[in-house]
Amino acid sequence: MLKSILLYLSRQKVIQDIMINFGVTRRVVDRFVSGEELEDGLNAVKKVNSEGAIATLDHLGEEVSEPEEAVSATEVYVNALDEISKNGVETNVSVKPTQVGLKIDKKLCEQNFTKIIERAKKYDNFVRMDMEGSDCTQDTLEVFKSLRQRYDNVGIVIQSYLYRSERDVDEILKLGGRIRLCKGAYKEPKEIAFPKKQQVDENFLKLMQKMLLSGIYHGIATHDERLIEKTKEFAQKNNIPKDRFEFQLLYGIRRELQHKLVKEGYNVRVYIPFGKQWYPYFMRRLAERPANLFFFLKNFFRA
Repeated sequence: MLKSILLYLSRQKVIQDIMINFGVTRRVVDRFVSGEELEDGLNAVKKVNSEGAIATLDHLGEEVSEPEEAVSATEVYVNALDEISKNGVETNVSVKPTQVGLKIDKKLCEQNFTKIIERAKKYDNFVRMDMEGSDCTQDTLEVFKSLRQRYDNVGIVIQSYLYRSERDVDEILKLGGRIRLCKGAYKEPKEIAFPKKQQVDENFLKLMQKMLLSGIYHGIATHDERLIEKTKEFAQKNNIPKDRFEFQLLYGIRRELQHKLVKEGYNVRVYIPFGKQWYPYFMRRLAERPANLFFFLKNFFRA
């Protein structure tokens, strides 16, 4: 029930405006968001790199309604790729399709992704298409498949809580596409998504196995230590080297787990968000784990 409430609140513009302008909240958000500017994100990448991990930079923002906003977000990513190259840091970028125009026009979205992917290709870098709510899933996959026919430096995210995800994984693997597998962080109806955590986890493991056996380099994105251990066991049993996949973790969450996996010799990528539009992302992080909500409330009342 609490998770459903938090996910509902993540889409409420009025509450977003209040939270963004409330200084106490912003100070607590720093735990999960590297800062508002690209420089903040790059500094966080440098720290993560110094600890033996690689990164993904995400400029926060989603569901833009004007073409100009989509073009502006695209330019942020193009500039970010320039700065990544100049700074010599190890990070790629992750882009939400609705941030670059998916809900305005699919062609506009694909055009903007093309600009970002072309710039990434110039630097031998990689672009991940993020996955949002189920109302965007089909359009996101269609844009990805079109781009994948022209570019090999673009990947996508698949959410294990959707019934359709096994079919989607099979189709992406046939294209040679790289996948970031996560559980999913949006509120979805039981008609299209597994309603129970155990079912989501079982599907996660099934999809993970398909992905690792494909021989393509994928990302396993979870903080669930049971799923991480199951992934390790499967890789070892099937003689899949540690350098043929990576674990992906979120910035500011389970840092000790990040360090442990690095020490064990696994590739670890930390998802580092930056930007002013942090509210939806922050609320989804609170909904995912009770420990995150406890951290927020403890620091909120302390401030």
